[in-house]
Amino acid sequence: MIEAPIDLPCGVTLKNRIVKSGLSEALGDLKNNPTNELVSIFKRWSDGGASLLITGNIIVDRWHLEHAGNFVLDSSTDIKKTSDLCDAAKSGGSLVLAQLSHAGRQTPELINSEPLSISNLKLDLQGFGQPRMALEKDFLDLIKKFSDSARIAKQCGFDGVEIHAAHGYLLSSSLSPKINNRSDKWGGSFENRARFLQLILQKVRATVGKSFIIAVKLNSSDFQKGGLEISDSVKIAQLIEKENIDFIEVSGGNFEVPKAYQYISLKESTKNREAYFLEYAKSIKAAVSIPIMVTGGFRTKSVMEDALMSSSTDLIGIGRPFIIDPYFPKKLLSGDISELPTIERQFPPLQDIPNGAVLNWFCDQLALQGKTGKGDLNIPLLDGHKRYLKQSDEMTRNLLDHRNNNK
Repeated sequence: MIEAPIDLPCGVTLKNRIVKSGLSEALGDLKNNPTNELVSIFKRWSDGGASLLITGNIIVDRWHLEHAGNFVLDSSTDIKKTSDLCDAAKSGGSLVLAQLSHAGRQTPELINSEPLSISNLKLDLQGFGQPRMALEKDFLDLIKKFSDSARIAKQCGFDGVEIHAAHGYLLSSSLSPKINNRSDKWGGSFENRARFLQLILQKVRATVGKSFIIAVKLNSSDFQKGGLEISDSVKIAQLIEKENIDFIEVSGGNFEVPKAYQYISLKESTKNREAYFLEYAKSIKAAVSIPIMVTGGFRTKSVMEDALMSSSTDLIGIGRPFIIDPYFPKKLLSGDISELPTIERQFPPLQDIPNGAVLNWFCDQLALQGKTGKGDLNIPLLDGHKRYLKQSDEMTRNLLDHRNNNK
């Protein structure tokens, strides 16, 4: 089934079931526009044969980045550069979605020391400031920002947008009963917590029309005590299905509990585990009629086929293997390979390495892809981790200097 096409509710057909999920590529320039490096990466990914490419974190408010290298879709966006990205992403036959996001309280403190959030509950990690709780006027402004970004995405040539309501960013915080401790119409019941997302979806659909793809990335669970649980996720999925969306991508966790960024080392007894969120996705899929996409952990064709054949998911979302081999979809579809690159399984277990080391190593490989056209798998884990931290610090300093010099 992996090579079978699928029709989305908006009338668009995806040519197969392989989707490149958002990677937060963080290769924007000092004005938060796409760079030539990012364009070249999307060209290779499109040549690779996936049906759909989803960007990582395109921010709707440039004062709420999750990384200094994010690119932004707003009135200051370079339309030409962004159109070049879309052209590259579609040059090999793929479609492309802009993943629209607002980092909320997960905005680094150096970028914004007082980020806007659903509540004033501070992130329990170093490097993040005390958030300001959104007022009524902020909600109205943010709904417009998301719809404006969607309009610009369509103008630039994107085939659709994915509204990022997972991983602890602003919309995910709104859905979480732990973070959203409001007592007004934007908090409390799951209907109130979902109101913000619903209104964004309504405004975006009204802005972009019927034939533009709209997807939502949704946490199956926050994996935190008092956070969003699968029972509420199912009800939220049923609620947002009514807003004329085309599919739901199921993920989980946030910065404090980074379940979406986990991996299984060969040293661990669960080394054969794949598809981290598949069991949760089954519950959501059973409750809605629109397609479901699961991202996280898929590495073998047999597991992908089983997930599709058992109607546990309709689309296979894949991230890290695209960094190691941009052309693996064609190889998988042709039968040349049956297993994707799994270099992360060679790394030590998470408890034996610094926090974020594996994620940072992959980000370093992605940056290398942009600069040289290929990665370097011989770079040791901790070296790649340190290199990327240094790059991130430098990128943040350069962004802040640029902003200070252009006030």
